Amino acid sequence: MNKFQVIVQFTLDDEILTLLPSHRTYINYLMNKGIIESYAVSMESQTVWITMNADTKEEVIKYINKMPLNKFWQYSIESLLLYDSTQYRLPALQLN
Repeated sequence: MNKFQVIVQFTLDDEILTLLPSHRTYINYLMNKGIIESYAVSMESQTVWITMNADTKEEVIKYINKMPLNKFWQYSIESLLLYDSTQYRLPALQLN
């Protein structure tokens, strides 16, 4: 299994807002399956960053194509060599 970073640019409009609930449902589904590890949205730059687990870039594209907001997105996909996060580390030891 490989990790990929999807970088999305979008322009917010009323149609996107109506599709947000179904989009969030699909994102939550992929998170629960362990396909999406992180999902972040900036309204300031209208950018989305998604870290995904998949075997190939083509598999990532298949997941993106099923997203309700896909038709509004311009995106790029990059294969990650290294991905580190505090959630992968052991919790800090706290002595009582």
